[in-house]
Amino acid sequence: MTTFEALGLDGRLVQATDALGFKQPTPIQEKAIPVLLSGTTDLVGLAQTGTGKTAAFGLPLLQLIDAKDKYPQALVVCPTRELCIQIVNEIELFKKFITGMHVVAVYGGTSIGAQIRELKRGVQIIVATPGRLIDLIERKAINLEQIKYVVLDEADEMLNMGFQDDIEFILQNTPNRESTWLFSATMPPEIRRVSKKYMKQPVEITVGKMNTANKNVDHQYYVASAQHRYEALKRLIDFNPGIYGIIFTRTKADAQAIAEKLTREGYDIDALHGDLTQQQRDKVMGEFRDKTLQLLIATDVAARGIDVQGITHVINYELPDDVEVYTHRSGRTGRAGNTGICMSVIHSREIGKIRQIERMVQVPFHKLEIPAGKDVCRKQFYHFMDNLLQLDIDDGSYEPYIPMLEEKFANVSKEEVLKRLAAHEFKRFLKYYENAEDLNVRERTREYRDRDPRAFTERRDITRRRDSRGREFGGNGGDYTKLFVNLGTKDGFYKASFLQFILDMSDLKKDSLGRIDMKEMNSWIEVDKKSATQMIRSIDGKKYKGRSIRMNDADQRR
Repeated sequence: MTTFEALGLDGRLVQATDALGFKQPTPIQEKAIPVLLSGTTDLVGLAQTGTGKTAAFGLPLLQLIDAKDKYPQALVVCPTRELCIQIVNEIELFKKFITGMHVVAVYGGTSIGAQIRELKRGVQIIVATPGRLIDLIERKAINLEQIKYVVLDEADEMLNMGFQDDIEFILQNTPNRESTWLFSATMPPEIRRVSKKYMKQPVEITVGKMNTANKNVDHQYYVASAQHRYEALKRLIDFNPGIYGIIFTRTKADAQAIAEKLTREGYDIDALHGDLTQQQRDKVMGEFRDKTLQLLIATDVAARGIDVQGITHVINYELPDDVEVYTHRSGRTGRAGNTGICMSVIHSREIGKIRQIERMVQVPFHKLEIPAGKDVCRKQFYHFMDNLLQLDIDDGSYEPYIPMLEEKFANVSKEEVLKRLAAHEFKRFLKYYENAEDLNVRERTREYRDRDPRAFTERRDITRRRDSRGREFGGNGGDYTKLFVNLGTKDGFYKASFLQFILDMSDLKKDSLGRIDMKEMNSWIEVDKKSATQMIRSIDGKKYKGRSIRMNDADQRR
């Protein structure tokens, strides 16, 4: 069995890992730490989230840095405030037995003055989000010329969020670095370009296969009609009474609407999306980490960098367009050797998409039935009974009331007490599910074909000629208009993140959109004619990374 000491770490760091209960390094730690301890080797580490990447770079940094020098020697760049704070907290634990070592987190949404004062006190390791770091560089409040080691953590997420120019700016402002360490869950072409441009013959370490999903996660899907999607979601939550999870939606409007609806129905849930202030976001995340909230509903953009331990379930209210996004979503559960479940609620037309994702992430997906009402009730009863039997009754605080209870229930049988307890706890729940309908979509293709083969052939031919919105392929679509926007792949977007950006900005549903044609400098979007004006008003003139967005009717440009 490999130990941390065998990897070459000094005694103080080994003592810290022992104190934390780390008996054996994870695969990414075992492979990366010996390479990084040289201090002069560039590295690309590919591993899923939750595999111990922070220790893989944090422990070598603490060994390489000289605590006597009170200036920044190492820089860790990550996509979000939450991940920034998490990395600092973990490094603080690793440096428990090292004196004079200081780590500071710099991120947006909080006082920049306080962060500048903290930097002036003397710090060896800076953990930063790109935007706030660049702000500090431009204010000349931070000097990175003596930085020896640069770590890019969750690099694929930073690039997906449009930070490519920021990352290149940061690397250009650390001219004397001795090595660059890039950690990522996936390897999109943008990361390959960054590594070729700014790294010297990097050692590449891969734990598992690139773009594959966590093998500790059970991937499930449930087929429901569009009008039953919300009811299917609710039933899956009820069928898993101990659930502690994240529900993913495409848009912030969906996230907020579903959260409000579930809250009204008594669920401990809140939404996380781009319209929240930093204070509101911190409050929601604090309540979720404390498990005051059982469920968090979030958009992909808002959930970037979230790392919460113990998540049992991830639910895709809708499938993402991009396989890499699915990998990131499902990676929120099944961390640190634990098992997890990723459930997707899909329409029958999306079964092909499930098969595509299945091939890409190289794990099997299991089709399961949406539970019947009686099955949900049975599961809730079992959960309630288990909790009842596990209650601690040894503290004695209720002992004075026992005679009163015995007197009150003297003429009531045990069976009646149990019935009354069940009625008190489940009356509304049982009534709701009493006549619950079957939400599963049954596959009728074979039955339909066997009954009338000619009709099936005609239907298939029509389907080939038309897409899901009834437009003929190859035509412009009478109900759609084409809009021009001066954003493209050069702005750091890929198709799925661009779609998410457009929907979040306009608060439109995905069904309002048609084809999206992305170029390097600009894009064309087909949108329902009824929604075109709303989209232009929502997006035209807004700012993206300091640049004005221009959106207008493509036909008017001719």
